[in-house]
Amino acid sequence: MKQQFSHADVQPSPAPLSSPVAFPSLSDRFLHTRRLSRDLVAELNEADTAVQSMPDASPAKWHLAHTTWFFETFLLRDHVPGYRLHDGRWPFLFNSYYEAEGERLARPERGLLTRPTMAEVLAYRDHVEEALTAALPALLERHGDLVELGIQHEQQHQELLLTDIKHLFSRNPLGPAYAISSLAPSGRSAPLRWIEGAEGLSEIGAGPGATFAFDNELPRHPAWLPRHALANRPVTNAEWIEFIADQGYGTAALWLSDGWDWVRRETVAAPLYWRGGGREWEQFTLSGWQPVDPEAPVTHISFYEADAFASWAGARLPTEQEWEAAAAPRDSSGGVQLDRAEAVAPRAEAEVDGFASLYGNVWEWTGSAYRPWPGYRPAAGAVGEYNGKFMSGQFVLRGGSCATPRGHLRASYRNFFHPHQRWQFTGLRLARSL
Repeated sequence: MKQQFSHADVQPSPAPLSSPVAFPSLSDRFLHTRRLSRDLVAELNEADTAVQSMPDASPAKWHLAHTTWFFETFLLRDHVPGYRLHDGRWPFLFNSYYEAEGERLARPERGLLTRPTMAEVLAYRDHVEEALTAALPALLERHGDLVELGIQHEQQHQELLLTDIKHLFSRNPLGPAYAISSLAPSGRSAPLRWIEGAEGLSEIGAGPGATFAFDNELPRHPAWLPRHALANRPVTNAEWIEFIADQGYGTAALWLSDGWDWVRRETVAAPLYWRGGGREWEQFTLSGWQPVDPEAPVTHISFYEADAFASWAGARLPTEQEWEAAAAPRDSSGGVQLDRAEAVAPRAEAEVDGFASLYGNVWEWTGSAYRPWPGYRPAAGAVGEYNGKFMSGQFVLRGGSCATPRGHLRASYRNFFHPHQRWQFTGLRLARSL
């Protein structure tokens, strides 16, 4: 297995692929985004939407209300004269972490909100959508950036809603399915090859022509890239099984010290949602328990696991600058991403212009700490709390996942999680220094 990850077959980067994403109007995108959130909970019962399975996750009902609170607060309350809050008690319930917005319910207690009911939350959404739709022409003239931010924010919560439901259902001994998958069976993964990346000075971060970027993607700046190569595809489940069989979880030399402590403390011996052993593994999916697909990208792994696997394979994790340089000229709307409310899962993908799954399928851990770009300035006002204050103790992931709404991604997009977290669709792509 380890021989597969040698320097052999390093190829120069092929010609870039670039195709623009055609979006409807901003108002149409707003309504489409709001409808998708409702679709995602259409088959859940009242109890499904209220329960919180761990402090990192939130109930589906809370996601629906919080994204509505965001629009109500930062657009209707602040910029529509005469608007009255739907319920003056609810900002305390549905504010997430905005200190500028005052006191709020502690995150681990969101699962205690049996009231308001789901029907009341949906009525709240109706109220805010109706008011926002009426005010949208004027808002788009003066505050179109905030409308766009609200859409992007809700798309993030759509992915979180799916991953949180998956975690909740995985804790149920019945192994319930969120939905029966209608996706085509996964194909064969491409043989692993190495593609030589750009070397020298490269421009990183959202450029002046970007239609949208979070403040943590700014400013655009030069970065020096040493000679390196990236794997043409993410690591597969079959390769992960080889890692397990070779005592990867039991070999301290492969692990960072914090990672080794985490493995022993949590008795980790496989990716999250896996059970079985040897060559017979199954995993919990949004369609319930299913056999592990050996060809699909491995997912639900922590940074610690990704780093240990890279060490075992004689490779390393890419830097986020290396990843962005490879992804920038390629189509961010391609790959396995969320198009409708369904039981998404990573799948093997064919290569497109040399790479498979640079966008979609699994968020790819990088070896880069989540820190600001040179010259970074947080956005003004309360929305400036959105990213900057989390730039400590976390690592960057790139590329999106099967649960990321299509159209949400771009090369400069920076996701971030703590190194032990793995309930998101997280995987890895290997890199080598040349």
